[in-house]
Amino acid sequence: MSRNFMLLLQYDGTDFDGWQKQGNTDNTIQGKLEQVLSRLEGRKVEVHGAGRTDAGVHAEEQTANVRLQADITAGQLKEYLNRYLPESILVLDVQRAEERFHSRLNAAGKIYTYRLDMADKCSVFQRKYRYALGQELDAEAMRRAAAYLEGTHDFRSFCANRHMKKSTVRTIEQIDIRVTGTRMEIMVHGDGFLYHMVRILVGTLIEVGQGKRLPETMSEVIRARDRQAAGFTAPAGGLFLTKVLYREEDCRG
Repeated sequence: MSRNFMLLLQYDGTDFDGWQKQGNTDNTIQGKLEQVLSRLEGRKVEVHGAGRTDAGVHAEEQTANVRLQADITAGQLKEYLNRYLPESILVLDVQRAEERFHSRLNAAGKIYTYRLDMADKCSVFQRKYRYALGQELDAEAMRRAAAYLEGTHDFRSFCANRHMKKSTVRTIEQIDIRVTGTRMEIMVHGDGFLYHMVRILVGTLIEVGQGKRLPETMSEVIRARDRQAAGFTAPAGGLFLTKVLYREEDCRG
């Protein structure tokens, strides 16, 4: 009889080809997890992640779930994974989950944080984890623009998949922009995100901060439902999946 486990993960995405396993590479977070767990089980195992982070994107708290037949406790599973996974992937916690729990389908929301540095030069110890913009931004103008993006909208203009057939309507609960010295953090909390959506949102807000766009034009960008109407796609290295949100009753084991 299989048991469902919920995994809480942290990873440095710099050297990985994203979360999702692919036929042309085994260098993905999902692929590494499945390799280790399949060796434990003696059979092929599938791991389900809450979100498919892109190549180069990091996670402070990614959630996944896996069904295992092995006679193993949550604590033993955590220890086993951390022993055999690459050092750039860390299992923070393992819990028994309710049998119907699915990390992606049960997710009630996600929080992403984008980090950038406005200084001429970014710290050598942070260059893989912050976008070294090297230009001062108007944070107040960016906050005014962000207010137009909050709420429920059709975000097709912020989707890099031009052939998206499913609904592109999403709800952004909050966009919080914080500045400490030359460093800026843009936190985006929503019920779900489209392909490259957060990075395009950030790129568009940066263009507002640079004075290339007016905050009020965000409504026009949304109405256009055209990728060309939005800003550039911010580099992957500054983006972190900060937290996946669930209702408590959906993940109890």
